[in-house]
Amino acid sequence: METPLSFWIGFNGVVLALLALDLCVLHREKRAISIKESLLTTLAWVALAIGFGMWITHRNGTGTGLQFFTGYLIEYSLSMDNIFIFVLVFASFKIAPDKQHRLLFWGVLGALVMRGAMILAGTALLRQFEWVIYLFGAYILYAGISMLMHKKDMEVEKLLVVQLARRFLPLSSKDEGDRLVVREDGRLKFTLLFLVLVIVEMTDLIFALDSIPAIFGVTRDPFIVYTSNVCAILGLRSLYFLLAGAVKSLVYLHVGLASVLIFIGTKMLIEGFFPISTELSLLVVGSILGLAVIVSLVKSGKKTVKI
Repeated sequence: METPLSFWIGFNGVVLALLALDLCVLHREKRAISIKESLLTTLAWVALAIGFGMWITHRNGTGTGLQFFTGYLIEYSLSMDNIFIFVLVFASFKIAPDKQHRLLFWGVLGALVMRGAMILAGTALLRQFEWVIYLFGAYILYAGISMLMHKKDMEVEKLLVVQLARRFLPLSSKDEGDRLVVREDGRLKFTLLFLVLVIVEMTDLIFALDSIPAIFGVTRDPFIVYTSNVCAILGLRSLYFLLAGAVKSLVYLHVGLASVLIFIGTKMLIEGFFPISTELSLLVVGSILGLAVIVSLVKSGKKTVKI
């Protein structure tokens, strides 16, 4: 079923209104975000996503609703890997907690634009060349295996985007508060916050190369791919502040995320011979992530007891 243009406009209008409410009303004053506030806003974003998914189910049927929820779960879980990177980046550049929320806000806004463009391009590509889905599947499978074998330690200053930015961008040497661009010695220069924002945007772009093709493995409907992506990304900031202090306890989460990618990649490669239903996909993805979190918490609890 072709999604009416009015639905696209309405959905994006609501998203922009929610972001404006968040930035201009709820977080108008610069301050650190508490755990309690993070929990409440995380639950609120999840509730909004579930409500939208129920509306999709009511309008288009159970099958489409399950596609939305599966895509949302995949994107939401893979977004947790972004959180690991954000923690490292903010710690490396000593970004104060009261500045992190606004940085993530602009990061999310940029992510919505980039992902929208990528989804439209992916949809057009699949409509023109159906066999591209197998390339997506092979890439997702490779990404999952790489994540499974990947060493999680990372030095932020050695990232290519940081090295290129420091080499080619005129960066200010002073602490300029919340400003992204300043005039220094008669020249416009970018601040440290701008550099961190670039890293946040590039990090999201890299992870989107995994998550968006993975959702195409669940549905080819661009509206479902886009809305499930957006609903998950909107909750990323509050999830960051909720989990930032606990990411080290989720020691097996990367194994779970890698396993999800391996499953989705395999599903895409074999769908022409052995199709896997959306219901089974949702069950497998949920089970893998749930098991990864439970085992991580059990292991972390044992370490705490030993201490």
